[in-house]
Amino acid sequence: MKKAVALILLACFAGAVAAQEVSLRVMSFNVRYGTAPDGENAWPKRKDIVVNCVKQADADIIGLQECLEFQARHIVAGLPEYQWVGVSRDPNGKGEMTAVLYRTRKLSPVLVRHFWLSEQPEVPGSISWDSSLTRMATLIRFQHQETGRFFTYVNTHLDHKGEQARAEGIGVICRELEKEDPALPVILTGDFNAKAGASAPHARAMEAGLRDAWVEAPEKKGPPITWSAFAAPKGGEESRIDWVLFRGNVSARFCETVLYNEDGRYPTDHFPVLAGLTLAP
Repeated sequence: MKKAVALILLACFAGAVAAQEVSLRVMSFNVRYGTAPDGENAWPKRKDIVVNCVKQADADIIGLQECLEFQARHIVAGLPEYQWVGVSRDPNGKGEMTAVLYRTRKLSPVLVRHFWLSEQPEVPGSISWDSSLTRMATLIRFQHQETGRFFTYVNTHLDHKGEQARAEGIGVICRELEKEDPALPVILTGDFNAKAGASAPHARAMEAGLRDAWVEAPEKKGPPITWSAFAAPKGGEESRIDWVLFRGNVSARFCETVLYNEDGRYPTDHFPVLAGLTLAP
């Protein structure tokens, strides 16, 4: 009898924990590959600005694009409260990563897998359609330490030239998400190289049930522009190519185009996108 009561109490406690709300700060950040010949904006001259930008954002998860291994290591060396996950998109081990930074005192990765945006997603370095470069995504199932809740997180970078590759690439991501537990919330970040609201990748993501944090958030900060060319925003029409998307019992509290700079020097050639998300009970 005592054992039965104990099991009932344990089940009730587990249910109560699982039902707790989870608040997250999620950022998408194209850091510009560290070997680019960018002169005054080359990585050695901006690497600490990148670290300071991440620190100021105070995000729990940061999806990095164009990240080389030495860049991820530099960021984490300056911010030891984070750890990173990622692999080279190229078989030689020297390519860009869709690396993910996460706050270790809040989140634990319990499953990590990488797939390529091609007709053979399981083949490292595979390339298809009109893609100009190898493209990939990193998928992580995280557990929120305080509540025990799980969610699926994906970070990606679509091709900058191939229109078909972008459309097919988001399709690969949506199909890979179908392999995951459908009960879990989903968060997707990336540089999609396509305008939100006016492109096939965005439309396809919406058709798959994903929602755009910038569109959904009641509070917005910064311009609806995410390509910076290492300079301040100049205005003009909406041009958001970096997105934070989500699906499931998730809502957006705010979404911000991060304009962090130090004396006019910007950390990269994109403006990071920071979103406050709530995973409802």
